[in-house]
Amino acid sequence: MIFVILGSQKFQFNRLLKAVDDFVGQGRITDEVFAQRGYSDYVPKNFLSEEFVGHAEFEEIMEKSDLVISHGGTGAVIGAVKKGKKVIAVPRLAKYGEHVDDHQVQLLTQFEEMNIIEVCHDLGCLDELIKKVRRKTYQSYVSNTENIIDSIEKYIRTEG
Repeated sequence: MIFVILGSQKFQFNRLLKAVDDFVGQGRITDEVFAQRGYSDYVPKNFLSEEFVGHAEFEEIMEKSDLVISHGGTGAVIGAVKKGKKVIAVPRLAKYGEHVDDHQVQLLTQFEEMNIIEVCHDLGCLDELIKKVRRKTYQSYVSNTENIIDSIEKYIRTEG
């Protein structure tokens, strides 16, 4: 199952939804697909979606999925990777009114260089990218949060 997640910020991401919908309609994506559309106003015709789902339902769909197609938000990407899901991330772009700037491009490039996700820069190739991701092995995500907290606590102790 493919879970498409578009985040909770008040920006549409119709471009991604339409691409997935077209591929499903053409039979180029044959998996079951479900999308949490967020603030997008495009409603897919060829797979199920909801504007938002509750936390429990989100977790249930995430558990059932083997692949996540996500916008480029840090929380969405890392959340899926931490659950052991393969992730294709598509950066939101300002020129399409999907965000205020293109910061997601830089963020996703870093994640891709760490070999934890795949980035889709061309939605016309999404179906081929899905096949590639399913064959590829990725690194597990290792959080650096504890090291950062330890550094802050050490700094506070020495400055206080």
